[in-house]
Amino acid sequence: MSEGVWILIGFQRAGEVNQKQAQTDLGMDAGAGGPILLRDDSGAIDYDSIPDVIQWFLDYDQRVAVIKNPKVEELFQWKQEQSRQAGEEVFNFNRAEDRLAIGIIQSIAHNPTERELHAWIGQLLNALDTASKATEDVTAAYQLDMSTAASVVTESDKIPAAKVRADFLFNCWVEALCTAEVRVLGWLYREFYGRPFNPSNF
Repeated sequence: MSEGVWILIGFQRAGEVNQKQAQTDLGMDAGAGGPILLRDDSGAIDYDSIPDVIQWFLDYDQRVAVIKNPKVEELFQWKQEQSRQAGEEVFNFNRAEDRLAIGIIQSIAHNPTERELHAWIGQLLNALDTASKATEDVTAAYQLDMSTAASVVTESDKIPAAKVRADFLFNCWVEALCTAEVRVLGWLYREFYGRPFNPSNF
């Protein structure tokens, strides 16, 4: 991932955030007083505690809490409206954070082994990389002011071609979503399997 990813609140350039940093963060503690993944008496994971883990990240972790930012919420609502207009059969969520939470829970359910979850996180990192590069290219090409714009959707009106504009907004949404999902899944991966996510694990 190139320097200056638009993934923090306000989509401001954050040069310290790149793919290497994202992978490093996957192995980091969430911090003192961080989330707790409960286990039963035999040490088996209590999957009912995962929603509480997600909520902790939404409340206290900046890279996950970005999903609650009004600019990101607007992107999410735009994406849902595009899906409706296209006649896609998708579940309509009330808020972006609901979409994130269900996505994380589904990721765990659909990837029940370490190898499968590892592969899924790798796919999310690749999607994040692709989306961030695309948004940076378009931002530079059309001189978009992402750091001070009150609305990403409104700022994108400077892009004359509808297809380019739609792709740009979609990539902005993917960037925010993947950033948050990777952060939480990376933490859960380490809790599940006793080692941090690393591309060379398999």
